[in-house]
Amino acid sequence: MIRKMIRALLCALLIFGTAPSAPTSAQFKTAQLPGLSNPLLNYQSGCTIMTQTFTSNGTWTWPGATVATVEVLVVAGGGGGSEYGGGGAGGVRYDAAFAVSGNVSVTIGGGGAGGSTGSNGSNSSFGALTATGGGAGGTGTGNGAAGGSGGGSGYTGTGGAGTGGQGNNGGTGVGGSPFSAGGGGGAGAVGGTGTSVTGGVGGVGVQYSISGSSVYYGGGGGGGTFSGSGSPGGAGGLGGGGAGGKAASPAAVAGTANTGGGGGGAGNSGSSGAAGGSGVVIVRWCQ
Repeated sequence: MIRKMIRALLCALLIFGTAPSAPTSAQFKTAQLPGLSNPLLNYQSGCTIMTQTFTSNGTWTWPGATVATVEVLVVAGGGGGSEYGGGGAGGVRYDAAFAVSGNVSVTIGGGGAGGSTGSNGSNSSFGALTATGGGAGGTGTGNGAAGGSGGGSGYTGTGGAGTGGQGNNGGTGVGGSPFSAGGGGGAGAVGGTGTSVTGGVGGVGVQYSISGSSVYYGGGGGGGTFSGSGSPGGAGGLGGGGAGGKAASPAAVAGTANTGGGGGGAGNSGSSGAAGGSGVVIVRWCQ
């Protein structure tokens, strides 16, 4: 009887295979360090994927010699909109394997102020990896400022130049009545040209999933319009860009915080465009 039971058990193992081995302790390692979020188990390497998001200046703390590279996204502050032109998006830089051998200083760029003459956004950085702040939008007859992405021009003028590998040029205005300005450049596309209907749209941003969710960063601000047949001004670019205004009513919209989006242009001489959105730095690594 016992021999028959052993024979049956052996046959079952041959048919169904052996039971899976128990996971190792490394596969169950958890992430509980302050400031870190969304730990994800990496079963192939037996390590834990760590993600840390910086929305203000700080220091990334090196875990030790087992971590030689990290994945990094750096987004600068977006440019502010002016009385007409939309602000350019903050520059966006990504490195899939940034070398580390110690703690790293992190700087988060603020968005540029909006106004009748807006200002550029500020740079963000992770160590030596720096993204350039977005360019301000142009005044009525002015050019957009250069930046990570360039600001849109006024209803006449030229869009600001973007920085290679970080963003794109700003758009241009319609050239006269109805006084529609250019949209700010985005990290993924140039800013739109003003039309008889509305201000130029902000250039679209770029999409990354480093945070654990798919998110667009670096959208340009929409250009304002004084008397375009559409309402309101140009739409903000996907990635936090603010919409432009129409003769300042409705008012221009600010860029979204921590996306580097450009601020919208106002669409009226002497009126204030909207502020650009602040930047962000996101770091991901395996330990």
